[in-house]
Amino acid sequence: MGMPLPDWISTAVLLTLMKSVARSRAQEILEKAAGVPVAVMGDFMLDRHLKGSVRRISPEAPVPVVEIESETTGLGGAGNVVNNLASLGITPLVFGVVGRDTAGQVLAGHLEAIHAVADGMVLCPSRKTTEKTRIIAHDQHVVRADRETPDGLSREDEDRILAALQAAIPDVRALILQDYNKGVLTDRSIERAMTIARSRNVPVYVDPKFEHFFDYRKAHLFKPNVPELAAALGIPIRNDEELALAAGRLYDQMNPELVLITRGEKGMTLFLDRERVCHIPTRAKKVHDVSGAGDTVVATYVASEIGGATPEEAAIIANEAAGIVCGEVGVVPIELPRLFDAILETE
Repeated sequence: MGMPLPDWISTAVLLTLMKSVARSRAQEILEKAAGVPVAVMGDFMLDRHLKGSVRRISPEAPVPVVEIESETTGLGGAGNVVNNLASLGITPLVFGVVGRDTAGQVLAGHLEAIHAVADGMVLCPSRKTTEKTRIIAHDQHVVRADRETPDGLSREDEDRILAALQAAIPDVRALILQDYNKGVLTDRSIERAMTIARSRNVPVYVDPKFEHFFDYRKAHLFKPNVPELAAALGIPIRNDEELALAAGRLYDQMNPELVLITRGEKGMTLFLDRERVCHIPTRAKKVHDVSGAGDTVVATYVASEIGGATPEEAAIIANEAAGIVCGEVGVVPIELPRLFDAILETE
């Protein structure tokens, strides 16, 4: 009898354990991607972080009183993907909406600061800019408060975004559809955006949410997490065999080229097709905050493929990037020097 297989090996399909990518190879890949234009269409948000200390409980209710010591804002949602792309040296083009409010102005300022091309950012006076306010005390996330208008866009606003995408598509190398169920990605805008991309042979990368999960047919890469996939298919995913069965159903219904499933503490699993499957164990050494880690994965994966990486190499590099940002508090983009240092440790 041979050696026992690791416990993450599926009884339905043999997974290949991915090896590391050499630092020199990662540098070659991401240097080649520098300056390449990538379009990001989806739900842009403003992240606001209030950080402080807790020294007492409120006399009004049994809740902690956080004494705020600092306040910062940053790009969230699809904006975090854009921020990660810019940090990796990519030139991002943005397609989404903001309201006529202070949050929208601050969000626009952050996009300008990272030199994102914002011709496709549409002003919608009737909508609120999506804003998430997180209160953090002693490096712990205490509560989050949201302002948003999650209703689907009007036909007129959809057309304004799609017209901007149509004008830009000849110049971009990839389209990322980043869905948070906040109204930008409707069934119509998804279908039109993917048609526009295919007309120029631009690969489409999808980070889905439940409401429009099955609208993204024939994407180049489809990247759900396990809870999203289980909820959409209405089946439990508790082990590798059930994951393989779920991926098979996904191929039956949507026919993507590649499926990358993020699995939290179990890492990520990449389906190259229905039969070839690769597993990448997590690289996070200490998890402080998983907020935005999925955004980092898709941004790093896209940047790596643009730079000539194979799907396996792109997934490994993206996994390294996710491990770094999970060790930070709050939503932060990946930085190239830290990414290369992390990759060096695996050689």
